[in-house]
Amino acid sequence: MNIHPAGYQLVRNLRLCSFLSRRCALTGFTSCATQIQKYGFTPLKWQNGFPYCLGNNLDLTIRFHSSEKTLQQIPTAILENESKNGDAHSREISGESGLSIRHSSKRAIARNLEPLSEEFITEQKTRTSTEREKSVDQFFDRLQSCTSPSDVLDLYAESTMTRRQISSCLMTIWKTTKRMSEDQKRYERKLMFEHPAFETICQQALQEAQSMSSNDLAYSLFALVKIGVSQNSRLIHTLLRVTQEHLNKFDERALSVLSSCLKNMEDGKSVSTLRVGLRLLVELRIPEIKRVMALQTMMRCIGKDAPLALKKKLENKALSLLNKFTLPNSQYMFVTLAAMGHRSHPLLEACANRVIENIHGVPFWRLVHILQSCKNLQYRNPDLLSAAGNHVASTLDIWQAKQILLFLVLFADLGFHHTKLMNVFVQIVLARSESLTLKDVLSVLHVYSLLNHRLDENLKEQFLQTLSDAFEMYLSKCSSLELLHGIYSFCLMGHYPQAALNQLFQDSNLSELRSSANFYRESNERMLQCINLCLELENPSFARPVNASIANPLLPSATVNSDVRKTVDTILGDNSLYHQGLVLKNIHFIDFEIAVDQEQKNVVPFRQGDEIGSDPNIQRVAVLCTPASAFCLGTVHPKERLALKIRHLEVLGYRVVLVSEHEFGKLSEDERVDFLKSAIFAE
Repeated sequence: MNIHPAGYQLVRNLRLCSFLSRRCALTGFTSCATQIQKYGFTPLKWQNGFPYCLGNNLDLTIRFHSSEKTLQQIPTAILENESKNGDAHSREISGESGLSIRHSSKRAIARNLEPLSEEFITEQKTRTSTEREKSVDQFFDRLQSCTSPSDVLDLYAESTMTRRQISSCLMTIWKTTKRMSEDQKRYERKLMFEHPAFETICQQALQEAQSMSSNDLAYSLFALVKIGVSQNSRLIHTLLRVTQEHLNKFDERALSVLSSCLKNMEDGKSVSTLRVGLRLLVELRIPEIKRVMALQTMMRCIGKDAPLALKKKLENKALSLLNKFTLPNSQYMFVTLAAMGHRSHPLLEACANRVIENIHGVPFWRLVHILQSCKNLQYRNPDLLSAAGNHVASTLDIWQAKQILLFLVLFADLGFHHTKLMNVFVQIVLARSESLTLKDVLSVLHVYSLLNHRLDENLKEQFLQTLSDAFEMYLSKCSSLELLHGIYSFCLMGHYPQAALNQLFQDSNLSELRSSANFYRESNERMLQCINLCLELENPSFARPVNASIANPLLPSATVNSDVRKTVDTILGDNSLYHQGLVLKNIHFIDFEIAVDQEQKNVVPFRQGDEIGSDPNIQRVAVLCTPASAFCLGTVHPKERLALKIRHLEVLGYRVVLVSEHEFGKLSEDERVDFLKSAIFAE
């Protein structure tokens, strides 16, 4: 049988201690406990584990070995008497010679039992520490190579775990499933919960919770929540309770991890209490913050539902540190403000300027996160978006088609129309149409219809036909909602794919879209209404089924702009010369309708019951008051529904005058009159 060297030394040590216990009386040391206390033999529970205790035992063994040499000088008769009667040796020694031997032995052993030199102790501790670090490094190397939760649990089962290693194992279990498909994730988690070591690691985490560092505690809680351990379990409740008790000891990293964890947890007494405590702690630590990263961590911790006063304090602190912002700090501030749900224009403007100056040094995903944060914060900066679009357009070779499409989707969500990039992407679609997935096709349709992108007539027809062919390839896989969104986008662009329309108007699809149980029912009804009107006005040859009509038209609710009405009254002088607040075809709202004689350049009154008019010299003018959101960002280029309304009104014989409410509000009274008068009586 092979015996580990450490075990062999320990056995020798124990035997030697037992043998010398009787010698202590001879040498004048009355108790082994005295030696243990004096020379550092420390009980296991007082120090950090078995290796330390074993090291102390071995040190003591060496000292006792040294004392044996002195004991060998004691007369044989005395030792023999001792061996026969361990308690009689003090009576056998008599006279000066005996006392001399006794005292000299005591002094010799005392000399040999002097504590070891500092260099020797340091060397022993260094050697032990090095071996321990080597073992830990080997463990973490093996942990990094694990590819599934079962691999981690197998490694756990064959290792002795420290508190740090427990949290590392739990985090690795979560990371191994992070990028798996949902089906694979479910299967791996099933194996994990059935693994015998999983219960063991949970029990050890439960027992070690009070002794864990703040980081280990935060990471363990985060990982357990992420891998699906029930919030009602004793383990999660214990970790939450211990976290509350030690919250004041949490550093920036631990607070950040804890904040991310709490965002994913259901509301409960412990969770709510911890969230409140977290915010109080952040508020107390604000004056102490000196580093930007530390501040951003604190800002993320408080969450979107934190009091506005606390958000303002953090905003002011960030503004005071603005001169310390690096480029990564500026990039990360967008995400930070989005995480706390606070739109700070001074901070966003300063960070946007820094990003614009260094746009070529911003990685892809960092730029995506900035745009997503702008969307969440409803922060629209034309200069920032132009810089991002120009950067992508000038470096097309390094981007994949899906990456460019992702940028276009984000631009569309922000209402930003980057003409150059959209023109370039049309050529990419035409060249790689066979590689488009259904999601890609729907995204392209959404972007180009929402932003009302205009192409040359020939290129437009080719582009729309390519998208139509790609869309019809997936008709058998489309849900009713995907089908509706796709056709609605085609209609906004004036294209009508027959096969897709026929499938949309099937009873089963219409019933599902109009079902009272459908959360998007009202939105679906409005889109169907628009599709019907588009077919009626622009594609009357398409035979619509009877069930395609809208039983109860959804009338738009809108009010006339009072400032524009006042200006119209000033220009016309008589409110009987115009109609206001009209709704055409139960869809399109017109603020003001005016009949203008093109030859005489004056306004004519409406005839009774006359809707369109037959006189070729009479031009119907539709004045539309539009909010800034109806235009592409920073332009007067109409988007989506406004573009469709203009197209339909022109089909119905109207000339459209657009009045931007935002720009109109900036004009003086005289400027308003001049602007509107020139627009109404224009050629």
